[in-house]
Amino acid sequence: MKIVKEIFGRIWAVWCLILFISTMFIAVIFYLPLLLMPYKKAAEWHRNVSRIWMTLFLNLIGCPIRITGKENFKKNENYVVVCNHNSLMDIPVTTPFLPQANKTIAKKSFSRVPVFGWIYTWGSVLVDRKNVESRKKSYEEMKRVLQKNLDMLIFPEGSRNQTAQPLRPFYDGAFRLAIDTHKEIIPVLMFNTKKILPPAKPFYVMPHQIRMDILPPVSTENISMADLKEKVFKIMWSHFEANK
Repeated sequence: MKIVKEIFGRIWAVWCLILFISTMFIAVIFYLPLLLMPYKKAAEWHRNVSRIWMTLFLNLIGCPIRITGKENFKKNENYVVVCNHNSLMDIPVTTPFLPQANKTIAKKSFSRVPVFGWIYTWGSVLVDRKNVESRKKSYEEMKRVLQKNLDMLIFPEGSRNQTAQPLRPFYDGAFRLAIDTHKEIIPVLMFNTKKILPPAKPFYVMPHQIRMDILPPVSTENISMADLKEKVFKIMWSHFEANK
C-alpha cells in the first residue's frame, strides 16, 4: 500500500505541474494590467487574480481550501499577519485567500523563475536573507506596505518547519515591525499543506483539503517585542494542538 501511495504521489505531481504551468500562462494575461496600476490598486488586483487562479488550480488537484475567522479582519484596518510555514504550498495559498490585499516577505531567489517569478514579485517584498543590506531594505519596504494600508504577511519561522513540532522558534522581525508601526498582529494557522507537499519528498503531491484558520488580532500596545513574540507563539501553538 505504501508503494502504491508513493507511485500515486509522483504521478499526481506530474498532473499538478502540468496544471500549474498551463493555468499560469492563462493567468499571466490578467496580471498584465498591474503594469499600469498604482501601488495599492496593483496589490488588490494581484490578490484577486491570484485567488481566482488558485481556486481553480486547487480544486483541479483535489486540494480545496476552507477558511475560518475572516471576521477577525476589521474594515479599514490593516495588520501584520503571521503564519506557520510547513510547505511550499503555503506560499501560493496564503496571499490570495487572506481577506484583504497584502504582500508577503519572500525569497529573492524565487523571482528568477521564468513567468512565475514575475507574478511572485508583484505580490512580495523580496529579500536575500544572507545579505545585510537586503534585509534592511526589505524591512523599510515592509513599513511602506503597511503605510499604504496593505497587510504584511510574514512567516516568523523563517523557513519550512520540517520537525515533528507544531512550530519552529520565531524570529524577531514580524514582531519588531508590528511594534514599530503600531499595527496589531493577526495569527494564521495553515493545516494539511505538509501532507500535500511534504518538504522531505521531492516531486510528490497528495490531494488533501487545506484549512486556513484566522485567529483574533493581538494588540502590540504596551508590550515588549520578546513578550509579544512569546504571546503569539503560545496562541498559535495552542490552537494548532487543539485543532490538528
